[in-house]
Amino acid sequence: MEKLLSTKDVAEFLGVNEKMVYTLINEKGLPATRITGKWLFPKHLVEQWVVNKTLNYPQQMESAVQVPNLLLVAGSNDILLDRTLALFQHEYPEYVAMFGNLGSLGGLRALRAGRCHLAASHLAEENGEEYNFSYAASELEELPAVVNFCRRQQGLLVPRGNPRNVQEISDIGAKELRIVNRPLDASTRLLLDRELKKAGLDCRDIKGYEREFNSHLEIGLEVMSGRADTGLGISAVACLLGLDFLPLRWERFDLLIPKDGFFTKATQLFLDLLHSSAFHDLIQGLPGYDLTLSGKMIYPRE
Repeated sequence: MEKLLSTKDVAEFLGVNEKMVYTLINEKGLPATRITGKWLFPKHLVEQWVVNKTLNYPQQMESAVQVPNLLLVAGSNDILLDRTLALFQHEYPEYVAMFGNLGSLGGLRALRAGRCHLAASHLAEENGEEYNFSYAASELEELPAVVNFCRRQQGLLVPRGNPRNVQEISDIGAKELRIVNRPLDASTRLLLDRELKKAGLDCRDIKGYEREFNSHLEIGLEVMSGRADTGLGISAVACLLGLDFLPLRWERFDLLIPKDGFFTKATQLFLDLLHSSAFHDLIQGLPGYDLTLSGKMIYPRE
């Protein structure tokens, strides 16, 4: 778990007295949680709060969008996205297409720093209905264009035949299942935390919660090998590895694009692919994908 700071630690970090820390919580939104009557502060959230409050944020001298014949995508990993980047490379061999598996939050931060053309993200809002917009508003200086890549099905991966008879998230605690997890910046990690909380489970009591892997495929391989009883992943991985799949929800998987880079040639060529029959053919044999919204601009709901 990320290190928790005390009020004294935060006061020293910010160079203020402890009374001012309480003011910052109430008036400036300093991230904090109250446990056993004491305020505690997740270190990474305090650092991010400081970054978000920074004025005159220095601009990068160069960014990825200025490099010719290069397409960089960063953020959440996905099997269909991997296949689409390979298709792009095949269709446009004069380009180099690369993916950085940084998790959804990591992708937004790479986008802010100018280290990628597109960020792949499926960060669910608290209401569980909308995606990505509030996170983009928090992480980026200006809201990006949001284009849907796909909708996909998330759920619990379990061994073939479901030998532990897992039916729902609460079984992780009730049956003392060993799980396998994703890193902190991954949207799937945030989804798991929310589901555990809804089921009344404390992550500190979950076996394997601290075991982190960087992709859905790695999660599936841990379950397939017997080193874990279950883990959260996408339906396509269950199909590829011969695992059983217990669906939890359909989610929107989007591409976030800075407005100053939206009309670059590399970006437009990639977005055009999402309307092609070749792209739609990529999901043959892969369940759990819906391409109804693919390539369409997404706007926040009013």
